[in-house]
Amino acid sequence: MDAHSALTLLDAGLNQCAVVIDRDGGLLVALLTAGLVGGSTHCAGMCGPFVLAQVTARLEQVPASRMSEFHRLAGAAVLPYHLGRGTTYTLIGAAAAAVAGHVGALPGLKWLSVALLAFAALFFLGYAVKGLTAWVPKLDGAVQRWWGDRVSRLARPLFGNPTGWRGYGLGLALGFIPCGLLYGAVAVAAASGSALTGALGMAAFALGTLPSLLAVGLAGHLAGRTWRSAVARAAPVIMVVNAGVLGWMAIRMIG
Repeated sequence: MDAHSALTLLDAGLNQCAVVIDRDGGLLVALLTAGLVGGSTHCAGMCGPFVLAQVTARLEQVPASRMSEFHRLAGAAVLPYHLGRGTTYTLIGAAAAAVAGHVGALPGLKWLSVALLAFAALFFLGYAVKGLTAWVPKLDGAVQRWWGDRVSRLARPLFGNPTGWRGYGLGLALGFIPCGLLYGAVAVAAASGSALTGALGMAAFALGTLPSLLAVGLAGHLAGRTWRSAVARAAPVIMVVNAGVLGWMAIRMIG
């Protein structure tokens, strides 16, 4: 492939992404804000230990004579891990949306996207209204533990030196860790019925979770708590708005 063909292909891809953003902007913004809120109120506590373990392991690889502020920041950011985690989320979103799109196209199953949006709206509302999450279906605890144990075993050898491709591989693996918030986000992505929209939506979700995990890596749990507290105050309002947007989208599909 020559340079001209590559540029033409890239331009076509960017144009398609622009069409998706224009058409499904509400869905993408909902996932971005869900990641931002969920990252502060949920992900920082759940994934924070993974981040801190990597920060410690990465900094231990740098000799004291070579240690600099750049090494400290690069070690604390664990960007390969976040890139790997984002890749997994993006692939899950694309696969879920592609499957939902094909299933929803079958006779009598056009309601699938509406059901997925309604589930996600209820799920996000449950994060805002205390006690409502009891009504949201949950994956069996034994299944979650079994799957989480398998993922942890796969990822464990990569913790020793989580730099470069090993850090990326660690992010790929840990992106499959069972997570309630992730289920709701995947439901939103799947409701689009478009692999590209699903991929972009989950990429937006991953981007939203990044600030809180960066805060944990750079400043530790204690200092990162300030950021989490600030977002937590606005979290109920943001999640209610998200639920409203998704509910409105579901109603529009019915009409």
